[in-house]
Amino acid sequence: LPIFWIASGVFSMVGAYCYAELGLLIRKPGGDYTYILDTLGPFIGFIRLWAECIIVRPCTATIVALTFAKYSVKLLFPECDPPDDSVRMLAAGCICLLAFINCWSVKAATKVQDYFTLAKLCALFIIIATGIYQLCLGNTGNFTWDDTETDVFKIALSFYSGLFAYNGWNYLNFVIEEMKDPVKDLPRAIAISCILVTVVYVLANIAFYTTLTPAEVLGSEAVAATFGGRLYGYMAFIIPVSVAMSCFGGVNGILLTSSRLFYSGAVNGQMPEILSMIQVDKSTPAPAVLIVALLSLVYLT
Repeated sequence: LPIFWIASGVFSMVGAYCYAELGLLIRKPGGDYTYILDTLGPFIGFIRLWAECIIVRPCTATIVALTFAKYSVKLLFPECDPPDDSVRMLAAGCICLLAFINCWSVKAATKVQDYFTLAKLCALFIIIATGIYQLCLGNTGNFTWDDTETDVFKIALSFYSGLFAYNGWNYLNFVIEEMKDPVKDLPRAIAISCILVTVVYVLANIAFYTTLTPAEVLGSEAVAATFGGRLYGYMAFIIPVSVAMSCFGGVNGILLTSSRLFYSGAVNGQMPEILSMIQVDKSTPAPAVLIVALLSLVYLT
């Protein structure tokens, strides 16, 4: 239900504002790892760093890359599930290409992020506009409290899924050392992004439920594609293409920020020293980018 998306968005926004405060007090790269290291000591910081670097970040990149691949290949297999090998190979290609871009130039990586974020918003605004139109037609049959789930564990799982979708509100702090005016730009960027994402996610999910039943939403591997196929006819390809572009940008953002986490850990002596090295001509943390990409590929297999 949209109420979970609202609650997850508010929860994420509270965390983001706390991070804005921390980022201005401790102006070092590494985000939450750096804050834990400075406040709770090197042992807890070390545990946090290795859990995040070896499991959380590479796995997240892999999941988002697989989502990109599923939506991309969906165009070639509109009536059935695409071959698993094709999806995985395309996901691997996505990770490798973005690793190259992040090694090549910070400016190129940020441009990729800007363009593909715009593509994400365009796709969501198309879905939202369609949902508003559907609401005007009176398609509100799925907005009821009938058969509401009361199992506390399933409710907790729904919050977990919602918070995963909002994942990224803490990423800006990982590149604070590279920002020109963090005092002005960091709180503004966090406030604008969190409010915008919450509003867009809630409205997009309301749009889905104007057309799809809860069972259809849960049963679909690509909800936006199912929604588009139901309503847009021969123009339905716009949605999977836009969502795939969105996920492509998501993988780029994970590589961009995760490499700074590896770099920060190496600078503090808690990871191999080679990960603290910067490419001389491009000023990019190339070894750190490559190790994030390699771990993501390992999880992909």
